[in-house]
Amino acid sequence: MEILRIILVILHFVGLAMLLGGFLVQVKSIGQGKGTVVRAMIDGALTQLITGLLLVATIEMGDLYDVNNWKIAVKLVIAVIITVLVFVYRKKNPAPSWALWAVGGLTLANVIVAVAWR
Repeated sequence: MEILRIILVILHFVGLAMLLGGFLVQVKSIGQGKGTVVRAMIDGALTQLITGLLLVATIEMGDLYDVNNWKIAVKLVIAVIITVLVFVYRKKNPAPSWALWAVGGLTLANVIVAVAWR
């Protein structure tokens, strides 16, 4: 079970890199009102959501860690909002700048919640 958890954490980080990287590479375009939702953002959002849910499930099945359900609920709400924004605006060219800034900001907020909330 521990090996599965480690694999899921790695995939979760890969999803984070895809989502945040897809946002960061086009910050200049977003500032000019020409940003789009790139494929990496879609794949990253889905990867984050799915691996996050699977991580909580594997932790709940084992006795190694206690789960902070409030923290998980906040992270899940943020991840769902990110995923909805990415899917709603994936075919809009250009996507509204506010939506792309929200995706980037919420992604960063999710990282802060994960690291800072103990």
